[in-house]
Amino acid sequence: MKGYTKPLALIFIVLLIDQVSKIWVKLNMTLGQEFNILGHKLMIHFTENNGMAFGMEFGGEAGKLFLSLFRIVAVIGIGYGITYMIKNKYNRGFILNVALIFAGALGNILDSTFYGIFFSESSWYEPAKLFPAEGGYASIFHGKVVDMLYAPLFAGNYPSWIPFFGGQDFLFFRPVFNVADSAISIGVALILLYQKRYFKEEHLEKESINSEIIED
Repeated sequence: MKGYTKPLALIFIVLLIDQVSKIWVKLNMTLGQEFNILGHKLMIHFTENNGMAFGMEFGGEAGKLFLSLFRIVAVIGIGYGITYMIKNKYNRGFILNVALIFAGALGNILDSTFYGIFFSESSWYEPAKLFPAEGGYASIFHGKVVDMLYAPLFAGNYPSWIPFFGGQDFLFFRPVFNVADSAISIGVALILLYQKRYFKEEHLEKESINSEIIED
């Protein structure tokens, strides 16, 4: 288990926070309901989406099924990649970043795969119920992803000289997201930020191994 402890612990913690927050929101809030955490800069705002991260949509019911299955295949591939990297002693920071991406992807897969079976439909009038007597609101792979984090940090207007958008209002950050989305974004951002360090260390380590082989 050497090398697996930290990645597995990170995946477990992210999944636990993600699913606990989603289930609490699903069972205690109505669609559109919100309350402030840090004034108007960070809020809990309950919404659901049929598609990708940050509320983006993808092609109706057929697109939803394709996206759910694609996510599962992608997560299996990422999981295999993590195992390969641990066995081949890749940079630990890089492995943890990939583990964040894996946990985030898996968190949203749980929503789209099982929430339609386990919960009743959320509405603007009452929270959903867990394991309703009449059955869930959708079939397997057709559940909706729960989003609740909303951070409208600042608003303004695009300068008039910008093509197409000049003079229009903008809001950062407009999409509503969840813990799983955050984990994916942080993992990708850290890989991009530290990629030179990660792959430089990997290159130096391989050179050292090759030198030892040649000397022997």
